[in-house]
Order: sequence, then C-alpha cells, then structure tokens
Amino acid sequence: MSNARFNVPKPVNEPILGYAPGSAERQKFFARLNAMKAKVVDIPMVIGGQEVRTGKKHDVRSPYDHAQLIGRFHEGGTADMKKAIAAALKARKEWAALPFVARAGVFLKAADLLAADWRWTINAATMLNQSKNLYQAEIDAACELIDFLRFNAHYAEFIYAQQVDSAKGLWNRLEYRPLEGFVYAVTPFNFTAIAGNIPAAPALMGNVVVWKPSHHAMYSAHYVMKLFEEAGLPPGVINMVTGDPQAVSDIALSHPDLAGVHFTGSTSVFKGMWTTVGKNINLYKNYPRLVGETGGKDFVLAHESADPDAVATALVRGAFEYQGQKCSAASRAYIPASLWPKVKKTMKDMLASIETGSPEDPGKFVNAVIHKGSFDKIKAYIAAAKKNKANKVVMGGTCDDSIGWFVTPTVIETTDPKSATMCEEIFGPVLTVYVYQDKKWRETMKLIDESTPYALTGSVFAKDRRVLVEAEVALVNAAGNFYLNDKPTGAVVGQQPFGGARASGTNDKAGSYLNLLRWVSPRTIKETFDPPKDYRYPFLQRDPA
Repeated sequence: MSNARFNVPKPVNEPILGYAPGSAERQKFFARLNAMKAKVVDIPMVIGGQEVRTGKKHDVRSPYDHAQLIGRFHEGGTADMKKAIAAALKARKEWAALPFVARAGVFLKAADLLAADWRWTINAATMLNQSKNLYQAEIDAACELIDFLRFNAHYAEFIYAQQVDSAKGLWNRLEYRPLEGFVYAVTPFNFTAIAGNIPAAPALMGNVVVWKPSHHAMYSAHYVMKLFEEAGLPPGVINMVTGDPQAVSDIALSHPDLAGVHFTGSTSVFKGMWTTVGKNINLYKNYPRLVGETGGKDFVLAHESADPDAVATALVRGAFEYQGQKCSAASRAYIPASLWPKVKKTMKDMLASIETGSPEDPGKFVNAVIHKGSFDKIKAYIAAAKKNKANKVVMGGTCDDSIGWFVTPTVIETTDPKSATMCEEIFGPVLTVYVYQDKKWRETMKLIDESTPYALTGSVFAKDRRVLVEAEVALVNAAGNFYLNDKPTGAVVGQQPFGGARASGTNDKAGSYLNLLRWVSPRTIKETFDPPKDYRYPFLQRDPA
C-alpha cells in the first residue's frame, strides 16, 4: 500500500449544455430518448449486487402521456428489506476498510461517466419518468448529480485533513470512522440528483446503505443504480429496495444496527420516522443520525424599491419551472400595492407566451405533474381557492388529465394572508400573491416569518441596500437558503449548500462538508512517546523542613 497522500481532483461545477436546435447534444439526447422509449424496461431490486424480481410488478408510465409505458418495477416486501440489511452489513467491513481514494474513485468515475455518454441516458430517463423538460433534466439529472459526486469527494478529503494539535511528547490524531451499522436512504421523485446523492454521500464516507427510491421515480433510479455499478461499486454497499413505504420502513427503523436515516420527502413522513426512532431508541446499538430535508412554503418578498420586471421574472421562473414541484419553488409572494399592477401585467404577458405540454417538445416550458394523486390535490386547492371570497384566480386555473397530468400555471391574488394556499404546501404550479400596503413593510416581514411552519427558501427584492440588510435580520430564521434579488430556486452544489430548518428539515446542507460530517463517527487517538514510569506527581513532594 502506497504511503503517498493522494489529492482528489479539484471540482468545478459541470457546465450546463444549451441543447440549441441543431446542436450535437440535442441530437444525442433525442436519439437516446427514442431508443429508450422503444422498449419497456424490467426494473428489479438490487440486493447484495444481485437483481431480485418478485413478479409483483407495477407499471411505470410517463406523467405527460398515460399511454406511454416505459417500464415495470418489481415490488418487494419486508423479507426483501431484511435481506437488503443483511447484505449491507455483510459488505460493511470490507467497504469501510477500503482506502478513501478507492471509495472516492467509484463516485468520481461515476461522475465522469455521467458527464459523457451516460448523460443522455440519465437525462432521458428523467424526462420520461418525471416529466422534466430538456433544461430541467440537464440541470438536475446530469449537472447536479455530477457536482454532488465530485464535490463530495473534495469535501470528504477536507474533513479527513482536519486534525488536532499535539503537545510535546505525544501525538494526537483524529480518525473519521463510518457509522456502525447501516444507513437507510429514502429519496423523492422530483430530483434524480437527490436520489443519487442521498445513498452515495454516506457510502463515500465508508457506510453501507439500504436505499428506497420513490415508487414514482423507479425508472430513473434504476439507471442511477446501473451507473454506480458500472463505476465499480462493490456488491452490497448500496442496496436498492421497493415495497410498501410503511412496512419496509418499519423493518429498517426497528433494526438494532440502524446507524442513520438520510431522507428527502414530506414533513409528515419524516416526523413519523423520527417518532418511530424515538420509540425504538432502546433497541439500537447507537443513537441513529437523522438527516432530513422536508417540506417548504417558499416566499418572495418585494419592497417598493424593487425592480418590477425582475420580480415578475423571478416569480414565473421560481413558481412554475418543473411545475412547482421543487421543494424550493416560490409558492407565496408578498408584493407592495405600488408595484403590483406592473408586476401583474408583466407576469400575465409572460404566462401568455408560455406553453404547457409534453417535455419531448422543447417549446413547452411547463409540463405534467408527477401523478394522479398530485394532480387531484392541486386541482382541489384551485377549486377551493375559487370558492373563497378572499381569493381571485388572476392567471391560469385550469387542469387537464385527458392525456397527462397537466395543470396550467396558476396565480391567485388574495386579501387573506393566512388563506390555505398562502400557508399550506401544494407542490404544484400554484402561486398565491398577497398585496400589502407599502408602509406595512415591517409588518409583512413578521407575517412571512409566522405564517407557516416551514423555513426552506425565500427571496427578497429591493434596490435599497438598507432594506436588504433589514430583511436579512428580520427573516434570519425564515429560510435556510436566502436569496437577495433572485428567485428562491436553483441552489448550486459548492455555491449554495441546500437545506432549511423548522419543519423543512435538519438543515444539514446537502452539497457541503456539513452533510458528510453526519456520516462519520470521529475517534480520538492519543499516542504518548515516553509514558511515565512512576505514579507520583511533583506536587506530592513536601517542602524541605
């Protein structure tokens, strides 16, 4: 074994490809998309490196086209979860003993594969499975996942380099051990990058993982797993399972070797998992690490000094890109009365030019929401808002499920800042605007801070620097990612580590060293070069008579 100290290649953010008409990337993408559409993929679980098929299959159809069957995944159960845990624990000792450079090499290779020909596969899978258009698939499935894999290796190297001081005659060392047991990773449908990073981050630090992807993103998760395997991930390090969420989670959360939970999803589910862990605390060998990024009700606040065109653009992009299905999406806006007429007109003009439809058509800015349950929920919120006298639907408000799950970008103007669509997470292309009197700037900031239990992202628009500083202070706890004169979405790995507090999660900042620290258990080693040979300390000697 070499004693040289190896350096991880310095990461830079993956360039976002433009996919302009006639470009090479556009041609390659659509060639891969068409090839993938031509076959129905059989999607197994992966346990101990082996593909596991139960025969209990579920169709995977494109959200934007009910008739487009792209795959069938095999649903597992509690027995499969038990096998996955056993496989992970079996692989743990060997994986943890591998040098860091070997573990990092797997994920750095995966990043390079994804930056090349795998890019078209993962992006196409994300479009087909999650209804993301060219740009949304590119920034998520390709660029952000590449960034996670490369920057995580860089941050891990940084963590390992943090050491303690030593006094004369001894040597102090700090060892960063993987957690003792397995990590249970639960991932959402909306970001392929998150689905890849949540199991990969603990694995990079030497942990073994049982990964349960969302049922609504099994197609893209299948290809992420294939990518990791092609990059050299040993069997059993990451095990991909499916099954009834409650049943399989109960098995994982009641296992004595549960070392941690890495979760992105709803607030209610994460609170339920936390409650279960609390009830089971006497079962565990260690206190499990609970890391979660959950819900949001993200805000945009404009001051009377703000640029109305910039505010309108931020609202349209922040609320309606990827159909508002980002946990960071702008969902409530507070606009001063003096600015609202201009902002409203500009938004109407923009939305009039926006097309809704299949992501396979590059001209469609807004695409389908993920499934019928989401569609029905959003439709119900819009219907209820129309019945509320305090509300007025000023843009959009229509829903169409004849071909896919399509909801037009909807803007609700309200006179009630505590109405349902101002306070409750909808997770769809619905933005509610409360118009406040200019002189009530400070009261409005207090309203923002107290209206919802969430604290994920938020934006403030103003030209006056004093106002921006005031907002930073007043809203210090209202958002874990806080934006000045920008939309509240689009955090970039290595630039804006992502996460929120309150009901939005544990704020462990995915895409930074802070998240990786949760997946190690430090050990202090003190070595004394010349240990004492006598128990007596100098103070025991008496003064001479």
